[in-house]
Amino acid sequence: MRAFWIHASLASGPLLAWLAWAMLTFGTEAAATAHYQTVLAAAPALKSFFKAVSAVGNPIFYAVYAAILLRGIFGKRRDLTRTALVYLAVQLVVSLLLVRLLKISLGRPRPGEGFLYHPMTLEPSHHSLPSGHTCEITAASLPLSLWRRNLLLSLAIGVLTAAVGASRVILGWHHISDVFFGWLLGMVGGLAIYLFGVRHAHR
Repeated sequence: MRAFWIHASLASGPLLAWLAWAMLTFGTEAAATAHYQTVLAAAPALKSFFKAVSAVGNPIFYAVYAAILLRGIFGKRRDLTRTALVYLAVQLVVSLLLVRLLKISLGRPRPGEGFLYHPMTLEPSHHSLPSGHTCEITAASLPLSLWRRNLLLSLAIGVLTAAVGASRVILGWHHISDVFFGWLLGMVGGLAIYLFGVRHAHR
């Protein structure tokens, strides 16, 4: 149990620490957005960097789980195949379906799009809450950390997850709280993948 909490903390701690730091530093979500808009306007290369981080973070885990699936199929490893298929099922239900339903039903405006919520909207400019990128990468990374239980790997996973989550705020595509609730949903998905995929298959 101790190892479980250590690796779960390493996988999520960097992102939560950054979110807490951002709120303490800027005071409000709007202030954080305004600060990063100024920074990125003065440093186009930095903006390109964070766009790349945001774009490649989740595909890295697509490749990892695809490799697990292929190894499971061709190596006749039912445990690996189960892990990959549970990952796929949970991501479809939580990171795609649930996140999309919440975005549509809540209708929170993205940064710079005003303050009024527009529930039950299909307008992307009001699909801010929760952060789908954060949900997806948290759900994908947590099970791997809990499965392998390697300190350096868990820390690397945590840093990558934090980088993707932070990039959504820095680029002005999400509010800080969007990322937090994306992380929260991702934790639910990640624990489901671990319990019904990784842990069940490899016990």
